[in-house]
Amino acid sequence: MTPWEIEGVELVNCNCAYGCPCQFNALPTHGYCQANGAIDIRRGHHGRVSLDGTRIAFIFQWPGAIHEGGGKCQPIVDERADDNQRQALLKIMSGEDSEPGRTMFNVFASTVSEFFEPVFRKIDMDVDVDARRGNIHVDGFIDTVGEPIRNVVTGLEHRARIDLPDGFEYTLAEVGSASSKTRGPIAFDLENSYGQFARLHLSGQGPIRV
Repeated sequence: MTPWEIEGVELVNCNCAYGCPCQFNALPTHGYCQANGAIDIRRGHHGRVSLDGTRIAFIFQWPGAIHEGGGKCQPIVDERADDNQRQALLKIMSGEDSEPGRTMFNVFASTVSEFFEPVFRKIDMDVDVDARRGNIHVDGFIDTVGEPIRNVVTGLEHRARIDLPDGFEYTLAEVGSASSKTRGPIAFDLENSYGQFARLHLSGQGPIRV
């Protein structure tokens, strides 16, 4: 495996209720999973290829719980990436350069039956993890807006976090509300469902915890 490391922030929206049962080894809220998101890589490398300032996005769909398989995936890579960076990012996203079961890329790839051809597009995104606010736009594929959960009585912002000390994606995630429209081979609409805002520091051996 080629050694790699990425550090950055992510925004993810899935169709589950706030909190996402998958994070607690429970079945998805509606019995199936639809999700999309993007990662802004502030610093990173794959072998000798720098990944600083690149971005990736993805759209997933599973007919049941993720671990039951049968999933579909649309990978999206930053159009600003050069050929070497594109190849490196796709290798990471495919899970090929991860130890089995140690990264989200490897875990999710093992449950996907159909990978659509990767597309190279401008990935516009802005994420403020602590504020639980962000947005993603990939022309023709993703439009996502994330914001804090609101108290149903007072309308005030509600803050909740998920701490996964042994997780394969993040250690701590802020939970918010997100809405998305996805298009292309995997098209769905989500409204006011689980939004995940997290800082990532990953390698082929899993999250780097300091």
